[in-house]
Amino acid sequence: MNKIIIHYPKRLVLGEKSLEQLAEDYLVSGYKRLYIITVPPVAGHIKAFKDRLETGGIMVQTDISLKGEPSFSDFRGVLTRCRRFEADSIAGIGGGSVMDVAKLVAAVLYSGQGIESIAGNGLLKDRKTHLVCVPTTSGTGSEVSPNVILLDEADRLKKGIISPCLVPDWAYIDPELTVSLPPEITAYTAIDALTHCIEAYTNRYAHPIIDNIAIEGIRLICRYLKKAFDNGRDLEARSKLALGSVYGGMCLGPVNTAAVHALAYPLGSEFKIAHGLSNALLLPYVMEYNLGASVSRYYDIAKAMGVNEGETEKDTAFNGISFLKNLIRECKLPLRLSDLGISSSVIDDMAQSAIKVQRLLQNNIRELNIEDIKAIYRMAS
Repeated sequence: MNKIIIHYPKRLVLGEKSLEQLAEDYLVSGYKRLYIITVPPVAGHIKAFKDRLETGGIMVQTDISLKGEPSFSDFRGVLTRCRRFEADSIAGIGGGSVMDVAKLVAAVLYSGQGIESIAGNGLLKDRKTHLVCVPTTSGTGSEVSPNVILLDEADRLKKGIISPCLVPDWAYIDPELTVSLPPEITAYTAIDALTHCIEAYTNRYAHPIIDNIAIEGIRLICRYLKKAFDNGRDLEARSKLALGSVYGGMCLGPVNTAAVHALAYPLGSEFKIAHGLSNALLLPYVMEYNLGASVSRYYDIAKAMGVNEGETEKDTAFNGISFLKNLIRECKLPLRLSDLGISSSVIDDMAQSAIKVQRLLQNNIRELNIEDIKAIYRMAS
């Protein structure tokens, strides 16, 4: 059994009206200056929450500056404004990008460490600021993970910052905050969460505790994604996806992701493709590449997806990959790089970027060299 270390939030609240619970908890917490990081579409949905805090004597400042997936420079801008406000607590209310920036701002605000010195695993040593995360998508699981991903513009590469200090103190999962999410974003954020579960289960460092979490996440997402895609106001489907996303996030610290994420990063850094969309596109092809290294694991995944048994475990595993491709089609997401305007002529450059993400490639159940990476991109082109 591999050794794992598990760090989860001290307070994890799941269910409808959780945002109201956060207001109640904050008002008795003793914190007085809350800096909220969010985005314009979410800001209107949290007005009542803000008003309640301000009525209770809390100073609140809202930052809605983030656009798209964040870079080091985006983070620095938020950090500067937060320092001026002299926050004693940070809340990230939004998707993974918002929560990642909030987590890093809270960690760096009074620590004295610069972002360049903490990129990597375990280099961030402290956090002095209270941190709350509230997801408005069901995808990244950042609200329960020790991971932050930002684009380093200088290196043109997405970089991970991983530390127990980045696990929020409090996380509130309110499925009502996800009902207005557009169908496409619903789909690719959910498949991002599905990728977390699949890559944890088929991981060189897989662990029995995380296996159970991952399999249940796969079951929930595959059963309820299409329902939420078809009807965003289906609160049962939204709730199940939210739970599946939490399970995916719980996989990230102890086990983490692998080749799908490593190969997806160049699509984001070079072509500005949304992270979840990149994962959704590449996931079936990495599964096909990996399948021979652990047929039994991919068989388990296929069964969790609810597919029909084939004549052999391998046939059933292939049925799972076919199910996934069909789910992606039904959710009107691309299955080919060419669908996103990415030419096969850039495969060599993307492979050179992906091979640098060794912190994730080393987790993959089947070893990949640069030619293997190129072959997977060609399968997806």
